[in-house]
Amino acid sequence: MTLARSLIFALVFYVWSAVLCVICLPCLIAPRSWTVAAFRFWAGGILVMLRVICGIRVELRGREHMPSGRALIAAKHQCMFDVFAQFVWLPDGCFVMRKELMRIPFFGWYAWKQREVVVDREGGSKALKQLVNDGQDRLAEDRQLLIFPEGHRGKPGVAGAYQPGVAALYRDLALPVCLVATNSGVHWQALLRKPGVIVFEYLEPLPAGLKRADFMRTMQERIEAASNALLDI
Repeated sequence: MTLARSLIFALVFYVWSAVLCVICLPCLIAPRSWTVAAFRFWAGGILVMLRVICGIRVELRGREHMPSGRALIAAKHQCMFDVFAQFVWLPDGCFVMRKELMRIPFFGWYAWKQREVVVDREGGSKALKQLVNDGQDRLAEDRQLLIFPEGHRGKPGVAGAYQPGVAALYRDLALPVCLVATNSGVHWQALLRKPGVIVFEYLEPLPAGLKRADFMRTMQERIEAASNALLDI
C-alpha cells in the first residue's frame, strides 16, 4: 500500500512540477517577488499531496524562533523535501546550493531568478570567499539565508561532517544563527513516502560572536539532539 501511494505521489509530483514550470515562465522576466510567490504555491501543493496521497502531515514547530527579516539559518538535511518545505513559511528564503543543480532545466532558471547562493564544492578558499560575499549581498535584501551545514543529505540518526561554510558565514555576517531540526528522512525516502508526521522544528538561535570551535560544536550538538528526538514521532 505504501509503495503504491508513493508511486502515485511521484507521478502527481512530477506532473504538478512540470505544469507549473511552464505556466510560471513569465516569472523569469517579472519582478523576483513573482518567483517567491510561485515557489510558495508549488511547495504548498506538495504539502497537500503528501497529506492526501501519502498520509503524511507536515508540522512546523518553534514558530517563536523563526526569523522574519534578514537571518542566517542552519538546518538538518535528510531529503530534498527539506528545501521545498521552507519555501512555504520563510518570507523570502535564499538557499546555499551546489552549482551542479543550476544545470537542471527550468529549476536552474528559477534558482537564478530567485538569486540563490551557488557554491562550487571544488573551489576551495576562493569558493568560500565567494559564498560569504554572496551571502552578504543577499542579506542586504533583508532575506533569510539557509545553509545545510553537512553539505549533503544524510540518513536519520546519523550526524554528517559539518562543513566550514557555515562557520565562515557566521563569522563574517555577525548574525545569530537560527537552527532547524527535522525527521523528514524517516518519511521521505528515496522512493517510499511513509505515513506519519514530518516535523521541522526551529530551535533557539545561537548568539553572534561565539568562537569558531564553540559555535560548530554547539550548533551540531543542538541540531543533532533535537533531530534525533523527533525520530520516534
